Amino acid sequence: MGKGKYYFTIKSVPNNITIYRKTKEAALAAYRKYEKAGKEIEWLGKWDGKKFTESSFPAAQTA
Repeated sequence: MGKGKYYFTIKSVPNNITIYRKTKEAALAAYRKYEKAGKEIEWLGKWDGKKFTESSFPAAQTA
């Protein structure tokens, strides 16, 4: 995992797919694109090298 990158997971069978973007805006745009396509996704947040920060999806920016 890359430090300072934003991650989300597309849940699929048999394996989940974890995707990252360098900026929060790009990650949110990609997340919404998969959401519109009907995929089951989970927002992970920003990786700081040891754990995910900003792990709650920013509800104020949905639209």
